[in-house]
Amino acid sequence: MTVQEQIGHLADVPLQLEIELDRKTTPFAEILNWEVGSVVRLARSAGENLDVYVGGTLLGSAEIVIIGNSFGIRLTDFNWPA
Repeated sequence: MTVQEQIGHLADVPLQLEIELDRKTTPFAEILNWEVGSVVRLARSAGENLDVYVGGTLLGSAEIVIIGNSFGIRLTDFNWPA
């Protein structure tokens, strides 16, 4: 029996999906100086994958894609928890 068959009865359960580019700790004083057009330097480089979390658990990686006039993600790595 596949994983999909084993958990198929859970298919309609809503889950919180989070896509994370990076995290940064910044002093409040610096944030007060931000304005429209400010640039916040992150540790990741342009083109690096995003982290995909489901229910707070890292599930895989993704890249940004453009779909018409919107953004989306394409999964590049998927780690189903054991």
